[in-house]
Amino acid sequence: MKTINIKLPLAENVKAFVNVVNKYTFDIDLRAGRYVVDAKSILGILSLDLAKPIAMEIYADDCADLLADIKSFIV
Repeated sequence: MKTINIKLPLAENVKAFVNVVNKYTFDIDLRAGRYVVDAKSILGILSLDLAKPIAMEIYADDCADLLADIKSFIV
């Protein structure tokens, strides 16, 4: 498992982020405080406090391609 912090300040960012992560078969969660949602769910992400950075938990050993695809969202 790998954890990184991301920032999704706008709804357009959330849509672009979900489109990218849905390309990957492994599980990805977003954690904001005590709330955890599936990173592939637009509604789940929009239920979080997007004003602060969000912890992204990637459940895969080889995720270099994903990290390259989402580099604009990484804090």
